[in-house]
Amino acid sequence: MDFNSRVLPELRQTLAQFPGFQLEEDLESSRAMLKNPPIEKSEHVRTTSRMIQGAAGEMLAKIYEPVQRTGSKLPAMLWIHGGGYVLGHPDMDDALCERFVQAAHCVVVSVDYRLAPEHPYPAAIHDCYAGLTWMTDEAESLGIDLDRVAIAGASGGGGLTAALALMARDKGGPALIFQMPLYPMLDNRNRTASSHEIQAENATWNRTNNLTAWSMYLGEGTDDSQVSAYAAPSRAESLAGLPPTYTCVGQLDLFRDETIEYVTRLAQAGVDVEFHLYPGCYHCFEVFVPEAEVSQRASQSYVDAMARALNPK
Repeated sequence: MDFNSRVLPELRQTLAQFPGFQLEEDLESSRAMLKNPPIEKSEHVRTTSRMIQGAAGEMLAKIYEPVQRTGSKLPAMLWIHGGGYVLGHPDMDDALCERFVQAAHCVVVSVDYRLAPEHPYPAAIHDCYAGLTWMTDEAESLGIDLDRVAIAGASGGGGLTAALALMARDKGGPALIFQMPLYPMLDNRNRTASSHEIQAENATWNRTNNLTAWSMYLGEGTDDSQVSAYAAPSRAESLAGLPPTYTCVGQLDLFRDETIEYVTRLAQAGVDVEFHLYPGCYHCFEVFVPEAEVSQRASQSYVDAMARALNPK
């Protein structure tokens, strides 16, 4: 069976209309495809934008919090937007960040990290680490409980989430109680079965996209043996000592096999991990077709998982 015939019927129409990303030919047009129209803001969530110190100058951070706050400190989550390290902006996840705030009664900080190829590795991960340390350093002014801090992201943001968890572990902080790298972009080697399997031009993320994005992120001519685990977390020698983890991936996602391998290694390292595999689903299916039953089920599952993690009984 070909790729399209394996896709769940409720997800097919959107896929048929998707023009595909053209990263090498027209990066700016691909970036423009992720610029969503402004959402209708929730009356229960306050959103503020401010410039904070990134790894190499000022960086935009969006802060989401409940409108109704008591004096008590709230748990906090750093959200890292997706886009294969080369696309995306915090604005595209406004609705999801609001949803996390309401479900977990938490503060969410989302950072506008630098993108490749203009800013190749390690710019993005250093910006994310700067965002995390800013959030925890500002715990008093943000009203954050430092004993309940999590990180999360999707796709390229999921890869950065996994890398950030490794960096925080290795640097001895900030302390994390949970990480959620959703269908993460973890391995630049592109040698798994799913990496070869998902080649359809209309796939929301295919092998061509992935090879191009990794090349842009790591820089042309990078010696493969020198790639850091902070760039490609699949290369980490040990996953021991990472925080409890939740992840999911579609069975028709190019990242399926590297996600499954990551989950297996987490479990073997003694890290508590929850994992969901969704048959008939492609990369970012719940973003492309949010009204589908499977999309609602998937997104509710990971929102609920974050709420549980940040509000332990």
